[in-house]
Amino acid sequence: MSAARQITKDNAYEAVAPEDFEAMLNVDRYNRRSGAFDKIISATHDHFWDPLDKRYIDYDEPFDVENEMLISPALVPELELPCFQALTQKQKVGFVNETAHWMMSAILHGEQGAMNLSASLCHILLDPGAQEYAANQAREEARHVTAFAKYVQARWGKPLAVGETLASLLTEMVNAREVYKKIVGMQLLVEGLAMGTFATFFNQARDPLLVKLCQLAMTDEAFHHKFGKIWADRTIPKLSAEEQNLIEDWAASCFQTLLFNLVNPEQKKALYAPFGLDWQVVQAEMLEAVTDDDRREQMKEGTNVFRVLVKTLLKAGIITARTRPFYALYVDMDELKNEDERMVGDDIAEAGIRYLQTINFDKNKAIRLTSAAE
Repeated sequence: MSAARQITKDNAYEAVAPEDFEAMLNVDRYNRRSGAFDKIISATHDHFWDPLDKRYIDYDEPFDVENEMLISPALVPELELPCFQALTQKQKVGFVNETAHWMMSAILHGEQGAMNLSASLCHILLDPGAQEYAANQAREEARHVTAFAKYVQARWGKPLAVGETLASLLTEMVNAREVYKKIVGMQLLVEGLAMGTFATFFNQARDPLLVKLCQLAMTDEAFHHKFGKIWADRTIPKLSAEEQNLIEDWAASCFQTLLFNLVNPEQKKALYAPFGLDWQVVQAEMLEAVTDDDRREQMKEGTNVFRVLVKTLLKAGIITARTRPFYALYVDMDELKNEDERMVGDDIAEAGIRYLQTINFDKNKAIRLTSAAE
């Protein structure tokens, strides 16, 4: 693969074709390990958690799914549409919870994509430190797959099918041979989307189990985002104009796809029929009700997932004067530029890490005492 397509300006991200395993057996490679990722690799111990251990999270915690809304109705804009006004209150509760079902299923599918993509990086990254980080992330994404699968099972039994837009985007990223697509797509865009989504649920979910699950996931995702940020810091300043444009255009295309299609009624059409609603009617009413002005207003909220994505790209140097007008249609770019580097959810994640440290300290202490007694 050509360097222009890989766009790796730092040896830590040097890559080969996924089928070129012989390159991994080059004896000189082992002593060229970058220390760029050592800090986030070592921090793994601070945010370890086990979704199968009730000391961390208990999926037996009850919730009355039939009569109580799992999430705030403010997260379900369809409720304001004319075609929803004939629904009974119980039906509205049911639709909100089925929407939560769809959202949790999408997160589960996203975590599966993140696990596969992280594993695929192990096949192409030459740097042993970068490989170790990618393998570490694959392990953490695997526990997210377990955790969200168990949550969906506890509340609904099984997940819903993945939407076409999300499936297409994840498939492109996982199968991409270009490092920049994997890192910009997953480590910056999708991880940014995950942090915004988890922060929103942490603040607006009504199911304590879901709140806890999102915070635990955020303790990992905050570090996954840093891997992408390291790539951006080491790569973006060294790009040629052609390479910058290539990355910017691809990021903008992904953002536009997510903005207009991720929660489009067509993607969620399986939800409407059980409530006697036609998805095409829902879509028509949604198009009339939600304007660009509405999107701009929504993006003023710090936890708005699409605002988080724009800030992620801006702080990474992937938005320049060339593409700034596109994003400025929806968000105040000057306001974002003046914000600090901290991302939404960082405070939540840090509080979660402190919580995990107390559990892990007590657990390790008990192990040491047992070993000493033996």
